[in-house]
Amino acid sequence: MLARIAHELYWLGRNLARAEFTARAVEAVFQAELQGASDAMPSVSFGSGGLLTMLGVAEGERSGRSESLGHLTLDARRPGSILASVERAREGARTVRDVISAEMWEAINTTALGLRGGGQPGWAAPAGPYLTSQYVKQRTALIWGVADRSMLRDEAKCFLDAGGLIEVSDMVLRMLRIALPPGEDSAPADGHALILLQAVGGFHAYLRAVTAPPNAHPVARFLLFERAYPDSVAACVDSLHEVFTSADAGPRNSKPVLRVSRLAADLDFQRRALPDGAELTGICERTQQELARIDQDVAERYFAGAAPAGERR
Repeated sequence: MLARIAHELYWLGRNLARAEFTARAVEAVFQAELQGASDAMPSVSFGSGGLLTMLGVAEGERSGRSESLGHLTLDARRPGSILASVERAREGARTVRDVISAEMWEAINTTALGLRGGGQPGWAAPAGPYLTSQYVKQRTALIWGVADRSMLRDEAKCFLDAGGLIEVSDMVLRMLRIALPPGEDSAPADGHALILLQAVGGFHAYLRAVTAPPNAHPVARFLLFERAYPDSVAACVDSLHEVFTSADAGPRNSKPVLRVSRLAADLDFQRRALPDGAELTGICERTQQELARIDQDVAERYFAGAAPAGERR
């Protein structure tokens, strides 16, 4: 496979996953703040301010809650907005239309047109952050489902999945670093832990898998280490190892494969060794740094000659 094609597929997966998780986070924060959760519990840090911090919006660029959530949805000038992510995904999909299925292209193109308003009479864009988030959440689920059912399980699918898996892991870790208490002695708060679970779509999965109440520490352990939950960091790293092993002609000598394998083993060791209630912020930070190194290794090994990955961030 050409490095350019692999690069576009990888970033198509990242942009789709970024749009989906930004939509989930905006929806969860919108619902929580509408219900007054942030006012009732000062310890809730995963509100609109925390969401803006997670997506790298500087303090001086922020405005009111409604304006902030609006910037994260339909403001094409902000690289972290939902619309900007979907537009980048559409542009990437357009360049690899001969690799992805026609159904997948149609799903991505229709999603982008829907966010713009379609340009046709009677076709209006979703109004407000909440409806926009719901629309994008449903559409990205459709796109991933179409990809799973209509694409060959070849190198192209591996790089598409790899981009999505790295982005999901990174977004979950960003959310954890914002929502976790700052130290071991901080009292776990139900409020931001529940918002966090809703933001990643793991509320019902947590209730089925964990007997502990949804406080900060058990929720953080679940999102970090629970391999049965597909969007946990450990599950994404395991899947990442599988797709890179499948795509690489020499996985035993591949730096990305070896680094992912080491990260998976480290997460498994931490899961077994750390006692309940142990401070996890440092683990989140180190894991996120390791994912950034994996991203760099992927660019060096597979995308030689393609545009640097940082140009899409």
